[in-house]
Amino acid sequence: MKDYVGGNEREREERGGTDGADRPGILVISHGSREPGWVAQVDEAVAEARTKLPADLPVVASYLELVEGRLIQDGVRALEALGVTDIYALPLFVSSGSTHVDEIGWALGAYAEPRRETDLEPVAVSARLSYGEPIGSDPEIARALADKLAARSREPAAECVLLVGHGSDEPWFYEAWRRELEGLAAELARIGGYAGAEAALLRPDEPAARIAVLRARHPEARMLAVPVFLSEGYFTSSAVPNRLAGLDIDYAESALLPHPLVSDWIAGRVRHWLSRRMERLEV
Repeated sequence: MKDYVGGNEREREERGGTDGADRPGILVISHGSREPGWVAQVDEAVAEARTKLPADLPVVASYLELVEGRLIQDGVRALEALGVTDIYALPLFVSSGSTHVDEIGWALGAYAEPRRETDLEPVAVSARLSYGEPIGSDPEIARALADKLAARSREPAAECVLLVGHGSDEPWFYEAWRRELEGLAAELARIGGYAGAEAALLRPDEPAARIAVLRARHPEARMLAVPVFLSEGYFTSSAVPNRLAGLDIDYAESALLPHPLVSDWIAGRVRHWLSRRMERLEV
């Protein structure tokens, strides 16, 4: 994905685009849930990220669905009401293979057409808007996964790890999920010192098939599995364990939140965007 510059771009060019009225703001977008605890964990991660950023930078957490009064359009309006002219919209999702990341990007105007049909309505945005990228294969998150596994691991050099993500049945989205989870798996093996690591999605036979690959390569290794989901819920507590049932693998159930490296990831992405924005304004 690349940054999209939209909104009142022509007006900015006419006045030079670098006057003192320009003001950046951050919109962190997550899926949403009816469970207050789920939303609270995202809010806490965003609040912690805010403490690592400039004090005068507006940061708003919004949700794709299920959180009344805090949907994406609400977040855009809140930032624009504060005088924000440049919005960085950061999707707090695991993979660019998420169909939600795609439909949100389309709704915000990041590209002309979504890759699949969506019921999401276009979001009205007057500010210039840049659409960021989800977690993907970010090393920060690989370190969070390594921390999650530390309590389960006994001797990493004699162990293999299976990362399990949600995935999609649609070809483009499936390939993006696999590519990014494999990148996380490789980084996790490197920093954790594991004998091997593989990635699987929640297709019925895929976790078993990837475990078989690991066992063929490392027949004496102990097997560990870790879910790659933002928050705990049905998938981490039921769907993934059901796929792993009977496969003789130790499962580290917890999700990425509330690990502090998630807020570090948010802050790091925002600082990178702010730096690029300043370079653009100085040209």
